[in-house]
Amino acid sequence: MDTVPPSPITWPNEGTLTDEWVHSLMSSFEWSSWNLPPSQLPSVMPVSVFDSLILTASKILHKERNIVHVDDLDSDSKVVVVGDVHGQLHDLLFLLKDAGFPSRNQFYVFNGDYVDRGAWGLETFLVLLSWKVLMPDRVFLLRGNHESKYCTSMYGFEKEVLTKYGDKGKHVYRKCLGCFEALPLASLISGRVYTAHGGLFRSPVLPKRTRGKKNRRVRLLEPETSSLKLGTLEDLMQARRSVLDPPWEGSNLIPGDVLWSDPSMSPGLSPNEQRGIGLLWGPDCTEEFLKKYELKLIIRSHEGPDAREKRDGLGGMDIGYTIDHNVESGKLITIFSAPDYPQFQATKDRYRNKGAYIILQAPDFSDPQFRSFEAVTPRPKANPFYDFENVIDSDDEMDKSALDTNEEQQANHG
Repeated sequence: MDTVPPSPITWPNEGTLTDEWVHSLMSSFEWSSWNLPPSQLPSVMPVSVFDSLILTASKILHKERNIVHVDDLDSDSKVVVVGDVHGQLHDLLFLLKDAGFPSRNQFYVFNGDYVDRGAWGLETFLVLLSWKVLMPDRVFLLRGNHESKYCTSMYGFEKEVLTKYGDKGKHVYRKCLGCFEALPLASLISGRVYTAHGGLFRSPVLPKRTRGKKNRRVRLLEPETSSLKLGTLEDLMQARRSVLDPPWEGSNLIPGDVLWSDPSMSPGLSPNEQRGIGLLWGPDCTEEFLKKYELKLIIRSHEGPDAREKRDGLGGMDIGYTIDHNVESGKLITIFSAPDYPQFQATKDRYRNKGAYIILQAPDFSDPQFRSFEAVTPRPKANPFYDFENVIDSDDEMDKSALDTNEEQQANHG
């Protein structure tokens, strides 16, 4: 690693990024991870440059629909689908180099969870945003459940940003949250493959008005398990994604389902009691969804080796992916791209899992090729930005009291 510090990154005069600029950004972040304490990141990435990048990227993302269509494909095209990366910058940089950087024929769909747990969530997110700005119709960034106020306040990203940017930290964190709200929820690749962070979702429950005065409050009815129905792509297109934290109650449940739900080997739809938000869906639901839309694959992420250890009937995440449902119309795949996860863990508890990514190619982009990879070693020493020994597991029940406290603090501070 070069010991000469790079010059501070500057924003191009015309605001047009180049391939060279993005590669320089990646090199600068890698250098700083080895050579600078976190609080000196602004000497490499000044706040003014952060502001320009996040504003430019947010404008692009806000214009995208809830479901992005990846269909400008020809016989030479490849689509790389990436799962959770969780602030593991060095593993992301390896993945991009190993799979091949985005280009005219090289598309990327990232399935969310860019931040939290790992020590370089901000750098990881900014690298991906820079690729998005450079190649907006080749790089697609979807939202994960960790791209939320609730998760980032618990699993390290908020503290990471405040540590790195000091008195400007709250500003940087707020801008990131605003960008998270802009991230689309799902992708359709070549009309054959559906991807989303968590997966499938329910049909919305419409609020029922009681008869009487026009201005009487709307009463929202929570669905019973027996009334849960699989949602449609039209439902997903109409959901309101611009929320800091996807709600687990009320009428706007689709974003929470898409980001938090998990597959099950039991048929049907049921509430995801373990997580406290989202659904569990069975192989029959996978078949119904694939058949209805003439799809071949559902590719989702969301479950690492820690989550899978607690799931009966589903495969472990040792090699970075699992095929969870193999039904008549196609397959449901979970892909997880953070090797040796989580980064901070007592040695005896480490999973030492591989990460993986998926390559889809012509003719119909529905025959997945899997690439597993080991964690980059060595990696720089770093301190965790969250209490990894005592924090609630993200795959255990959502700590709604903490979420309520966040909302109160947000209301009090504007």
